[in-house]
Amino acid sequence: MNMYTCQIDLKQEAKALAFAGAIADWMEFLMDRGTIRNWRLMRRKLNLASDNHRDFLLEVEVDDLAQLDSAFRLTGQKDERIEQLHRAVHDLIASADFGLYRPFPDEERAERMALL
Repeated sequence: MNMYTCQIDLKQEAKALAFAGAIADWMEFLMDRGTIRNWRLMRRKLNLASDNHRDFLLEVEVDDLAQLDSAFRLTGQKDERIEQLHRAVHDLIASADFGLYRPFPDEERAERMALL
């Protein structure tokens, strides 16, 4: 399992609940197509965070990089429904930072370490 993370700040005029609804529609669409395993959206609480942290944190679970690649490929398709769902999210975002994480130590690394 890999975790694709997005730290997000919304545009000044964007409404947080509209964003949450748009994210839910988009992520559920991706899940229904088998391109992601699971997801969750969290919001900073009581403004407790450093300047490096954004207001929202989106975590997207994928089984492997092939599944993540399929999510990106689906997103890039010329399809009215896909473009509508993606735009509903993208148009509310002022800035975002992304990262890809994996469990550590992972099974492969643990196996190699055990053989030494």
